[in-house]
Amino acid sequence: MALSEPAQERIRRTDPDDTLSAAARAAALRPPLRPAVRVPVPLRPPPDTVELTGPVFGAADVGPLDHDLTRQHRGEPIGERITVGGRVTDRRGRPVRGQLVEVWQANAAGRYAHPLDRHPAPLDPNFTGAGRCLTDDDGRYRFVTVRPGAYPLGGPQEHWRASHLHFSLFGTAFTQRLVTQMYFPGDPLLPADIIRRTVRDAAARSRLVCAFDPAVGEPGRSLGYRWDIVLDGPSATWAEEGR
Repeated sequence: MALSEPAQERIRRTDPDDTLSAAARAAALRPPLRPAVRVPVPLRPPPDTVELTGPVFGAADVGPLDHDLTRQHRGEPIGERITVGGRVTDRRGRPVRGQLVEVWQANAAGRYAHPLDRHPAPLDPNFTGAGRCLTDDDGRYRFVTVRPGAYPLGGPQEHWRASHLHFSLFGTAFTQRLVTQMYFPGDPLLPADIIRRTVRDAAARSRLVCAFDPAVGEPGRSLGYRWDIVLDGPSATWAEEGR
């Protein structure tokens, strides 16, 4: 289970007769369990202090296969191949260049490669479920992966999460991080997804669903989905609070 998912034991505490209340409580339990680790910075910090308090990534740190989650291991992962791509822009539609975009997800069976995930679905030895890339000069990003499976959260009503990808975008510092989720069109679990239901605005919820776009995919290898991310303004992509 990804770190941004509520623990299985916790979700069982939700009231089976109050779905909206259950969604609210689940969202409230999403932040880390432990407080942030403070990095002491003196009043006159030495020049290398920024290496401890700022991002440590750059163009040279992103590997050539980091964006392709299907080619990070010796074998091929199990599941339906998909390519997800789009643009990262500001409120005026201007491209955000050189943005670090991260993605993580469950495998095709609906299980995360994480020790806290107790879902009995099988793990895939050829799929870790994490990737990253940098946006190009036009603000475009692209990931090749497998479509994630749905998974249960437990509890008397057996709430299921719709298939989704977690996205993280960094600005110029770790404090400028946006974390959100992308869903797939036509998923019958969308109306009841416990996290998506916490987004009260209908237009904001609709912007979390990608669009099927054959032009994004690879002929004979993967289906394509387009999902654009807007960082600010009235049409901004919904982001998890406190991230």
